[in-house]
Amino acid sequence: MEQIKRIQRTLKYKGAIVDVYSDTMQLPDGTTAEWDFVAHRKGAAAVVPVTSEGEILMVHQYRNALDRETIEIPAGARDSLTEDTKVCALRELEEETGYRAGKIEKLLSLKTTVAFCNEFIDVYLATELIPGKQNLDPEEFIDVHTYKLQELLDMIYAGTIQDSKTVAGVLAYYGKYGNRIEEKE
Repeated sequence: MEQIKRIQRTLKYKGAIVDVYSDTMQLPDGTTAEWDFVAHRKGAAAVVPVTSEGEILMVHQYRNALDRETIEIPAGARDSLTEDTKVCALRELEEETGYRAGKIEKLLSLKTTVAFCNEFIDVYLATELIPGKQNLDPEEFIDVHTYKLQELLDMIYAGTIQDSKTVAGVLAYYGKYGNRIEEKE
């Protein structure tokens, strides 16, 4: 494949979480094109929290981009470029659900929208959950509900859950531990 080369990157908007650029790209045939690029500043972490009963804690919250409430795994941006994503995942779990994890393991890393954005999210599995108190940010309004794994899989396949980190996290959990879960039921 012939190379595509960035000739210029121009900042169009500087935001709190992302910066938006216009990139002038030289294509293999010698022509140029303008491509959008969204730079996510810090990266993020998400967590699939599984209770001792095998249910998964999910957060319900309004998402402006979709203009509706969504069902998601707990997640959030790192506090800094150097913050370990495991630390971020543990913090977001407690802030959003009120639970702490006795055990945490990394399930996967993903890039959310590779066509125009560099955002990455590391997704963890949290078990041995210890109840505590939610500590939401002032602009967060989150309800927490528990679901059986099969309920979440059904919602994913029905299109009710479309959030990429949630779909990837739940399917990774099912792929890694699904047989063990089904054997117990």
